[in-house]
Amino acid sequence: MNYNLERFVDAQRDTYQAALREIRSGRKQTHWIWYIFPQMSGLGRSGMAQRFAIRSLEEAQAYLAHPVLGSRLQECVTALQDLPMSGPEEVFGALDAVKVRSSLTLFAEADPEQALFSAALDRWYKGARDPRTLNILVPATTIDRADNGARADARPE
Repeated sequence: MNYNLERFVDAQRDTYQAALREIRSGRKQTHWIWYIFPQMSGLGRSGMAQRFAIRSLEEAQAYLAHPVLGSRLQECVTALQDLPMSGPEEVFGALDAVKVRSSLTLFAEADPEQALFSAALDRWYKGARDPRTLNILVPATTIDRADNGARADARPE
């Protein structure tokens, strides 16, 4: 399947190094969040959010497998993990801290074997994954195979 991942590579071409420097400094100052920490389609309303939205778990997996994008995302999350501060709002500001949580949730779901994304969620968000991202990935009406076919939204009576 063609996910047009080159849209991310093109967007990052002139901004990736600056974004990484900003993360390493502990203070985001310019505008790159959409294509450095992409999130699920349906979460953002702006043109940039829609242009750089990931549309499926498979696209997120392809992003991680991409020879440039996957390693860059891991480099950015590693830089985030290396910071001494503890609040994501301190690094990204309130609005972008929400987007980063959504992105980390998406990629933790896309590759459960990669501990980096879950570790970042643990550190920066007390382990709480973004419920809106999870609801898009696995709607409440999805059959929960781990629960012998019970609906995920079923409540005991």
